[in-house]
Amino acid sequence: MFICSSLLITVSALIGLELATNKALATLPLAVQFIAVMSTSIPASLAMGRWGRKTGFLAAGIIGVIGASLALVAIYQHSFWLFCLATFCFGSFSAFGNYYRFTAPEIVPEEKKSVAISWVMAGGVVAAFIGPNLATWSQNLLEVSIYAGAFIIAIAVYMASMLTVSFMQLPAPDHGKKQQERGRSLREIVRQPVFIVSVVCATIGYGVMNLLMTATPLAMHHNHMLLGDTAFVIQWHVVAMFAPSFFTGHLIKKFGIRSVLLSGTIICGLCVATNLAGQSVWHFWLALVLLGIGWNFLFVGGTTLLTDSYRPEEKSRTQAVNDFIVFSTVSVTALSSGTIQHHFGWTTVNLCVLPFLIVVAACIMFLHHKRSPLPA
Repeated sequence: MFICSSLLITVSALIGLELATNKALATLPLAVQFIAVMSTSIPASLAMGRWGRKTGFLAAGIIGVIGASLALVAIYQHSFWLFCLATFCFGSFSAFGNYYRFTAPEIVPEEKKSVAISWVMAGGVVAAFIGPNLATWSQNLLEVSIYAGAFIIAIAVYMASMLTVSFMQLPAPDHGKKQQERGRSLREIVRQPVFIVSVVCATIGYGVMNLLMTATPLAMHHNHMLLGDTAFVIQWHVVAMFAPSFFTGHLIKKFGIRSVLLSGTIICGLCVATNLAGQSVWHFWLALVLLGIGWNFLFVGGTTLLTDSYRPEEKSRTQAVNDFIVFSTVSVTALSSGTIQHHFGWTTVNLCVLPFLIVVAACIMFLHHKRSPLPA
């Protein structure tokens, strides 16, 4: 999942810029991808609750193969809207794949769940080196476009994912309807301070990261930088997103969720400061490294916190609502980043995120001040 995601981050906005008549819509394909994640997250969670994780993940792989095939056809036909349909398939695959991080804590002891989530997220480290480099290595694979060859490889990646899942031993379906009748109402679950803070941290953390990350290839293109430079920056951004996962869980256990979440917020602020300081390749590189680390702390911390807000029989509904909220926001940022970048410039893109970082910090500190039952 992460390999294909990082590949798409590298090329989608550039393909959109090439195919779209209105260049302000360059990031629409990425926005469509996250709209698909948003719209598929609830049915994906409920489907896996009924038919099991393995069935859901295998079905997602088929959708991914269809998406990569459509992307190839779209590039050959120079069809912007067909490429948007392809990215909708990529997003649907990711909507299922996002539940890998919730599957991990279901099969480990309670005290190891934050570490389990972190190790699943750490798979992105491998993706960081493979995904963006696919964009570079496959430039000459097909003559029609420097971006087309990557989707042939993406098909192979999706099929490898399906093969891997077929050998996994995952929890059986919970046949949740009967269990959910014994759970609390959704209204009661979402009104918990722990749920609210976890969703705020994950939503704003992901939204801020996506807004800046999506606009970065466009800002670099505006500064006449090469695709190889963009792939380099995105590669290390993805490394920074997932490499901290090797120790984020341990940091949560040692210093507490509050400290990790606040640290992630501050690091995202440092990313903005770096972007405002200059627009060289190294400014973009350092900013996106900081952005990746900040996202990791906020997203892993928020995910870990969310698992404290529901009982086993409530997990499908709670996780579905969480991901729907998170990826609704991500969809908006993916679409708006291209528009803001096109009409107002890179500085405005960065200034837009500061109020939201302040909101995250305020929520965490307010909850701490009120001595809410937020886990240490």
